[in-house]
Amino acid sequence: MPSMKEIRGKIKSVQNTRKITKAMEMVAASKMRKAQDRMRAARPYADKVRNIAAHMSGANSEYQHPFLIERALQNVGLILVTTDKGLCGGMNTNVLRAATAQMKEWTDSGKKVQTTAIGNKGLGFLNRIGANIVSESTHIGDVPHMDELIGAVKVQIDAYLAGEIDAVYLAYTQFVNTMKQEPVVMQLIPLPKSSLTQSEEEKRAYSWDYLYEPSAETVVDELLVRYVEALVYQAVAENIASEQSARMVAMKAASDNAKNVIGELQLVYNKSRQAAITKELSEIVGGAAAV
Repeated sequence: MPSMKEIRGKIKSVQNTRKITKAMEMVAASKMRKAQDRMRAARPYADKVRNIAAHMSGANSEYQHPFLIERALQNVGLILVTTDKGLCGGMNTNVLRAATAQMKEWTDSGKKVQTTAIGNKGLGFLNRIGANIVSESTHIGDVPHMDELIGAVKVQIDAYLAGEIDAVYLAYTQFVNTMKQEPVVMQLIPLPKSSLTQSEEEKRAYSWDYLYEPSAETVVDELLVRYVEALVYQAVAENIASEQSARMVAMKAASDNAKNVIGELQLVYNKSRQAAITKELSEIVGGAAAV
């Protein structure tokens, strides 16, 4: 059995750790609310752009943007969105596992994969597995900015327009609620037909005709690029909200575990202290009896 001094040292160490995890839990809870508000605020913009893009692409049937044309899949681009920091439970592990499974499926079928890393964790992982990294964006912070993301994403978009790759996929963690975050690997380009399908109510709301300036092709081109950028921004916002939620839950679990460990160590300490007292009393009684 360890000495009482060693047990006191362990209790002090765990108490210090619990203070850190408790503080991180409170910070993550504060950031989580802001991240969720930012994520929800971005959704209406993406939905509005989607409806306009769907209406315009359908209204101008003689022109099809490259983002709407399906190709035979030979080369693939993957944009991997992860966090810059750790201590957020299994969130990064789950999305990396999903991305790895998808990349293995492509590689096994003879397809070449080029990747873009958004976030330090994803960049480090792709470097470790020897993936072909064509662009990266790290140190995004708690508030994502489109001008910091678009450079890395544009590399994949330009490669698609140049015919170097036949599709671009996006892997990120989707925010469901505070306790649940799901890894998602979705096709970004070409845009799936389901993403541009409008309901009857949306068709009525966007049933007007447009006047194009300078031309329909130019407007559709710009609009679809903005739509793809909005999807990437939304994915990063969802990922940040998921990160803060996962970190808050993980730090709460760590604080609770530390509390349990402190209780167990305190019990061991009390037993050791009682045993030492009993031993001293026995020695005193034994000495008195001998005299």
